Amino acid sequence: MTPPTTPTLGFLHTAPSHVATFDALVLSASGRAVHSVRPELLEEARSGGGPAGLAVDLQIALTDLVARGADVVVCTCSTLGPIVEELTAQVGWTEVAVPVLRVDRPMARVAVRMGRRIGVIAALESTLQPTTLLLEEEASRADVAAELVAVSVSAAWAAFEAEDQDSYLKQIADAARSIATSVDVIVLAQASMAGARALLGDLSVPVLASPDLAVEAATEAVPDR
Repeated sequence: MTPPTTPTLGFLHTAPSHVATFDALVLSASGRAVHSVRPELLEEARSGGGPAGLAVDLQIALTDLVARGADVVVCTCSTLGPIVEELTAQVGWTEVAVPVLRVDRPMARVAVRMGRRIGVIAALESTLQPTTLLLEEEASRADVAAELVAVSVSAAWAAFEAEDQDSYLKQIADAARSIATSVDVIVLAQASMAGARALLGDLSVPVLASPDLAVEAATEAVPDR
């Protein structure tokens, strides 16, 4: 009997801090990870530059991960996620011949099944809209009448960019606490926020982050060989 092949999960990041997070998750899932860190892609998306140029740059990044052995690719940036989904879903678009996932969709699918009132914490305005649209889409698919309570913690992003992780996570945790009594579940919209859950263990409502759920979904999406 041929032994099972270790799956290789590819990750497209816009922040280098994600590499260690996803390496640890993939290792615990008995897989292998390859990474591409492209912070300029987030800046390109936030600046509102030409979509054609961004699509080309995303295609290059994704095909590079496949060339390095990725069996499935996860875009870990919530701002770029919907753009990547739209790009790879185009009819006849075959440049990336492996499944491509956005990091937050598995989390959204779980969230809409955990309660009607969903809190959303985001540190970037460019993330808040695609996350709320994603939750509305998944709620519609699940036939759930979701009520979203969105909180933008824009001051936290400066701490993240300054690599002040403690301040960043504290601000995210404080924002989550501010709505904890009025929602059924809290969604941390950006993968970089996952560490804030360690500060929220005393809350009576569940707090969801995307990395672990995305790795689980990506592992399940690896094509049979």
